[in-house]
Order: sequence, then structure tokens, then C-alpha cells
Amino acid sequence: IMSGFCYSCLVGLVLVLGLDLRAEMTLSSKRIRMILGFMAFNVIGCIFLRLSLSTHNSPQKIQIPTRFWQKPSLSGTFWNQQQQRLDFIHNPNFNTILASPSELPDWVQRQIADYNLLPKHFQDFLLYSDCTSYPMLINQPTICEDAPFLLLVVKTLVPHFERRQAIRETWGQVGVVANRTVTTVFLLGSAMPEDNHPNLTDLLKYEAEMHRDILQWDYRDTFFNLTLKDILFLDWYSSFCPNSQFVLKGDDDVFVNTPQIIEFLDRLLPHKIPDLFTGDVITNAGPHRDKKLKYFVPESYFVGSYPPYAGGGGVLYSGQVALKLQEVSKKVVIYPIDDVYTGMCLKKLGLVPEKHSGFRMFDIEAKYKDNPCIYRTLMIVHSRTPQQIKHIWRWIVHPELHCQ
Repeated sequence: IMSGFCYSCLVGLVLVLGLDLRAEMTLSSKRIRMILGFMAFNVIGCIFLRLSLSTHNSPQKIQIPTRFWQKPSLSGTFWNQQQQRLDFIHNPNFNTILASPSELPDWVQRQIADYNLLPKHFQDFLLYSDCTSYPMLINQPTICEDAPFLLLVVKTLVPHFERRQAIRETWGQVGVVANRTVTTVFLLGSAMPEDNHPNLTDLLKYEAEMHRDILQWDYRDTFFNLTLKDILFLDWYSSFCPNSQFVLKGDDDVFVNTPQIIEFLDRLLPHKIPDLFTGDVITNAGPHRDKKLKYFVPESYFVGSYPPYAGGGGVLYSGQVALKLQEVSKKVVIYPIDDVYTGMCLKKLGLVPEKHSGFRMFDIEAKYKDNPCIYRTLMIVHSRTPQQIKHIWRWIVHPELHCQ
């Protein structure tokens, strides 16, 4: 618009000058001066506006925050480096550029200096930590055909026949419980001779055929592989049981008050369900550095504090959260402590586990252990023997026991 206006002004000026030359005798000099002054004013104003508009529309220099573009400082520990590597791979700003993880820069290359000084079980974990996919030896592909309301998932070992049978007879009974459909599965790896386990393969196959609730993978079933067991279960869940509404996952030495669990779930507000993850939550924790402890993690492997996590002996979460955990587990480096790893995955999802007083992963006071009414108010208690589990279950279902 401004360009057209200026062009018109210039044309007008030329015409006036031409008119001045051709009609000098017919126009008075005073009128000519007035026209020329008017046109000159328009031309000068046009030039001024054009320069002002040009300056206003000129590109501004973008101020880039230099700290945003700085290379992240490289941690000197194994897990933290590996997690930085995964974060880099899954960062949407970079993953379209990199063709493969091998093209990552040097600042994410892993290293662990004191490998030879670590306990043997930790060395074994490190050797196979990159492998999180193993073939299934026993599967139950149709066990969730009816989309259970509650899926009970029990982590167990091959020799623990007595524990599994006690659970089947008590809190792990399948079918309709409190007007809700309940299904139970047991998670197992392989019992290895180097872990002093006898060969019970044939007996396990018989158990699986009889009860049809065994899920087994071909990996070495050890304490540090409990995280692997969780990852394999989540993959199985997404393929064979994605429509169950809730999941309760626990060890084979816990007592679960299944009717109380169902009552709690029935009272849940609808908006609470999609992000439900509850249990006995631990906060402000960190790795143990004493090599004599079961939970020892060396400084060369991990630095930092743990996110809030629920004790792995028993946790309750929704089916939606199970599917989210399966997806995010591909973006979090495996960690040898299974409940801590789940807390890391929840943190990656932006979720925080919710503490519930009915989950007692560190048992209850000794004076209450023989009080039947206490167990009716709780949801999970750790730990109990098979005989104790059967005894407590009779208290739960006893119709003549009245508690205030």
C-alpha cells in the first residue's frame, strides 16, 4: 500500500512539472507553488513512513539461552550414563537425526571401573542387564479371556510349591469373589543348579497343567532379576491381558485380604482409576553401600536418591497404569532393585505412588499379630508362612467373627 502511495505521489509530481512547462501562461505562479509544495510534502511524508515501516519489520536477533544448548554433564556411574543414553535416544529433538545408538557421542559411552571388585551376583547382573527379552517356557494365553476385574500376580520361585498352593486355597482363589471376577497368575523364571536348586521341571509342568496359572520364562531366577520378571510380566500383560481393570502384584509370602481389596476398588472415584498406583510408599531413600547387604549397589553403578516407590512385596494399580509402565519401561534403564525400578518408571510417567495404611510391607506390631479383627482392616501384610496364610484366611471369611 505504501509503495503504491509513493508511486502515485511521484507520478503526480511529474505531471505537475509537465503541466508547469506546458501551461505556464495559463496558471498563476502562486497556484503552481501551492501544488508543488503539497506534492513535495506528500513525497517527504511517504519516504519517512516507508523508512519507519522498514525498520519496524526488520528481523530481530533471536536471543538463544546458552544454558539450554549446553551438553549435559556426564555422570561417572554406569546406570546414570545408561539412562542419559536412553534419554538422548528417546528425546524427540534428536531421535530423528540419529540412525542408531552406536552413533551417539562419546559423552554417553558406558564404563564401570571397579567391575572386578564387585560381588559375583552384581557382576552377573551387569553381564546380562542389556537383555530384557526371553522366550516363554509356559504360557496361559487365554487366562484373561473374560477380562477380569482384578488380576492377582504372584512372584514366586520354582521350588515354592507349598506357597503357591496356600495362595490358591486362600486369597488367590479364582472365580467370582465379592461379586467381582478374579484371576491369578504366578510368575517364574528358571531354577538353576548353580543356585542350588534341584531339577523340578517335570513337577512344575504337572502343576501348570493341573492349575493353568503358571507363567514361566527361560532366564535365571535370582533376586537381582526380579526387575526382569516385572518387565517380562508387563510385556505379557500388554499382549494377553490388557483388558483387566486392576492388577495386584505381590510376593508369594504375603497375605492379601482380597475382599478388602475389592471393596477399596469399588469405592474408588472414577477420576482416580487411570493413575492408580498404591502401596506402602517409601520416600527419601537411596542405595545401600555396604557389600554385606542384600540391596548393595556400588557408587560406580548409581549415584543419586531414589524416587518415591512402593515396597515390591505388594502393590495395587490400574490396568491403564500397567500399560503405561510397559511402554515407559523401554525408556528406563533396568535397575537391580525391582520396586525402586518401578518408582523410576512412575517418575518418568509423571506419577507418584500413593501411600495406603492398609499395606504393611514391614509387618504389624507383635501385639496385633494374633488379633483376627486387625487383618480384616488391612489389605496386605508381609511376611507370612503358608500355614499362617491359611490360618489368617479363616479369620477373614469366618461368618461368626464380629469386629467393631
